[in-house]
Amino acid sequence: MDRRSSRQWWWHGAVGYEVYVRSFADANNDGTGDLEGIRRRLPYLRWLGVDAVWITPFFPSPGYDHGYDVSDYLGVDPKHGSLADFVRLTGDAHELGLHVIVDIVPNHTSSAHPWFRAALTGRDDPHRDFYIWRDPAPDGGPPNNWVSHFGGPAWTLDPASGQYYLHLFLPEQPDLNWTNPAVADAFDDILRFWMERGADGFRIDVAHGLAKDPWFRDNPQLAPVTPGMDPRAAFDRFEHRYDLDQNPNIEVYRRWHRVVAPYGALLLAETNAADPVRTARYHDGGDAIHRVFYLEIGWLDWQPMQLRDRIRGMHLAGPDSTAWILDSHDTSRAATRYGGGERGAHRVLCVKTLMVALGGMPVWYQGEELGLENGVIAPNDLTDPIATRNPGAAGRDGARTVMPWDGGPTNGFNDGATPWMRATPRRAAETVAGQRDDPTSFLTRHRALLTVRRTLPDLWQAPVEWLDTDDSLLMACRRGTVVVVANLDEHDAMLDLPEGRWRPVFSSRTGAPTSGTVTGRIGVPAETGLVLAEAL
Repeated sequence: MDRRSSRQWWWHGAVGYEVYVRSFADANNDGTGDLEGIRRRLPYLRWLGVDAVWITPFFPSPGYDHGYDVSDYLGVDPKHGSLADFVRLTGDAHELGLHVIVDIVPNHTSSAHPWFRAALTGRDDPHRDFYIWRDPAPDGGPPNNWVSHFGGPAWTLDPASGQYYLHLFLPEQPDLNWTNPAVADAFDDILRFWMERGADGFRIDVAHGLAKDPWFRDNPQLAPVTPGMDPRAAFDRFEHRYDLDQNPNIEVYRRWHRVVAPYGALLLAETNAADPVRTARYHDGGDAIHRVFYLEIGWLDWQPMQLRDRIRGMHLAGPDSTAWILDSHDTSRAATRYGGGERGAHRVLCVKTLMVALGGMPVWYQGEELGLENGVIAPNDLTDPIATRNPGAAGRDGARTVMPWDGGPTNGFNDGATPWMRATPRRAAETVAGQRDDPTSFLTRHRALLTVRRTLPDLWQAPVEWLDTDDSLLMACRRGTVVVVANLDEHDAMLDLPEGRWRPVFSSRTGAPTSGTVTGRIGVPAETGLVLAEAL
């Protein structure tokens, strides 16, 4: 079927899977993950039961932010392969029924990008207006009080011109000027380039950051920033009223929607709007972003009441447009945040049981299906700029260690070369090989959950009816012929089932009922998710 003429959008009911390209699989044994490594592992992803593979940036890059500082949007960094490798990957993925999502970075480029290098040559260069420049404040300092996500001011002085340029991340990541039509035109061409080579969609990095306040007003400061403060904590000391989540962002994605529609491609947006209503507005009634990440859930520690409220709030605001995640390359792994050990991993699977019934698109992160906690990395081996440029800061490296395929010296990541980020190898019981044939493992239970979603389409297409419960931490909903329950409480609970006979078909824990039929009430063990199908 021609993807460009199809109106049966492939992402309805789909489950995504994030691959952190550097750490997933290293086919040429140079220590860095690559596209060929991903291609060889596609059968595993098909076996697991996901539908789409989101690949983090593989473009040419100096690597200051591990690929999110792009120096060429139309190429492949040699350490990750070649354009031919990408075409082979998409071809094999499509044969397996998988879709490929490219991670695009439109908020900023690398300072090594030819556009920025040209912009530095003088104020009259045509590419100067590709970026955001401002004159100094009256005291000669930065133009306003905006701060970088990665520490310090969001402005760096260009001594040659006497102006500051904006960078909401590293100084090596200058922000693009999306009020310039030439920038929008360039990205239209970039999107088409990758779709013509087999991309089925785009995950949009910092989708909420493109538009800025036209007057560059100071953000309200909520609390003092102290020396040596973790940059994320310092960032949170401000209300980001003027640098992020501006309304003109939506118009950018309306345009992108028109660009990708002829190809039947997905727009999957990373947004960091804390309010569910503001997050959902990026969908724009179906005319802009197709699926929108709600990152607030992905930052929470195990706080069941907050988790309950945020899930319900986001589902109410975007019942069909939300992309649901607990883990990503930007956060501490959920199993760690949820208390660690088997209990943390059980809590993750409990919440994910509910998420598969919430519409939109659930998205797994590599290794999440194994119940992985953060990797163990020696202080001298840290690589994340948050940690290396801010001593003592909590970086993101723990979530980025290599995917553990087996119990070998490099966990099967490659044939023995030292991985790009050194870490303590995973135990055999934490690997794919160690869990694949164990019917009680986290891997087999994750796979079983995805099988249930695929075989019971009411889980994602029937109307949602939230069920009343006696326990405030017992979340339950009915979708047509299916009931899904997540008991976030540390105590067992009882659920009054809808009228009829119900057949348990999945439990996030072994030992809970998954056979026979039940009527009236069912016991739900502590911190456990259940799926029940209507018995005929």
